[in-house]
Amino acid sequence: MDSNLNMGKNFMKAAVLHEFGDENQLVTEWIPIPQVDDHDVLIKVEVAGVGQWDIFERQGGYAKMLKMEANFPYVLGSECSGTIVSKGKSVKGFELGDKVMGIGFLNPKGGFYAEFAALEQKYVTHIPPSISVEEAGVISGAGITALRGLEDILQVKRDESVMIFGASGGVGHIAVQLAKQIGAKVLAVASGADGVEMVRKLGIENIADGYRNDLLSAAKAVEPEGFDAALFTAGGEITKTIMQSMKPGGRAAYPNGVYPLPTSEKIKVTAFNGEPDGDIISRFTDHVKMGNVKAHIDESFSLENASAAHLALQKHYLGKLALEIT
Repeated sequence: MDSNLNMGKNFMKAAVLHEFGDENQLVTEWIPIPQVDDHDVLIKVEVAGVGQWDIFERQGGYAKMLKMEANFPYVLGSECSGTIVSKGKSVKGFELGDKVMGIGFLNPKGGFYAEFAALEQKYVTHIPPSISVEEAGVISGAGITALRGLEDILQVKRDESVMIFGASGGVGHIAVQLAKQIGAKVLAVASGADGVEMVRKLGIENIADGYRNDLLSAAKAVEPEGFDAALFTAGGEITKTIMQSMKPGGRAAYPNGVYPLPTSEKIKVTAFNGEPDGDIISRFTDHVKMGNVKAHIDESFSLENASAAHLALQKHYLGKLALEIT
């Protein structure tokens, strides 16, 4: 194993859980740096993304759902950016010192709320020059989820019309940019005047405020004959109303975790997971390299304030939240 680590320091600072529960269970302490196997890289984490799915994981939802035996102390976090400081002997295409972003949903060697993370190289990619290290730390999870919904589930094509509900949230604000880049006609339904303004700055023209506008009228003004597709990155009763703006035979989708569930008696609504694999990581990175997909970070927190970041997840915010690790 190559390394420029001071091997006398075998411990790292991390925000950990000793049991599942509320945000107060997150505490900062020193734990061992994870081991690097042949196909792994060790990343010195600079920025870790904080997502809505982290709440479900913190509460033990994934452990229960997937019948996983959790090992404590438990480190949350499924996306990060940072610098490679060590690599396994079978790793190709990466060198020490490379700036990378990684995604590791339920990573067996621990999450990214920590100073270091070991991750299999297939989940790691070089940071495209079009985004900052900060953006790279928060973009992967939301971006892959958005792309999975748009390209793989909804199969949105150029010149089709697509509505993105929850457009000012983490997945939603990436989804509107990807849909525009695909060449679709986009209606973004954002939350509040600040959400509308943020989405407008991303280059989206057709935006409705989910708090204020008559959404059916707004949808009809954009697409009188109805939308071909819809991606729901947020739920609620209003989704039943907005479904009425879909074409007969239109298709809709939402990532698992959205609640209340978007449902319709007239069109097919598909739930999906945003799990990473080499193919979708590569496709998403290609979209980012084109320079038109950015991440908006509403607020950053220190590692020691991970519990405050989780409290912020339960309030109104735009785009993504982040932990600044170093």
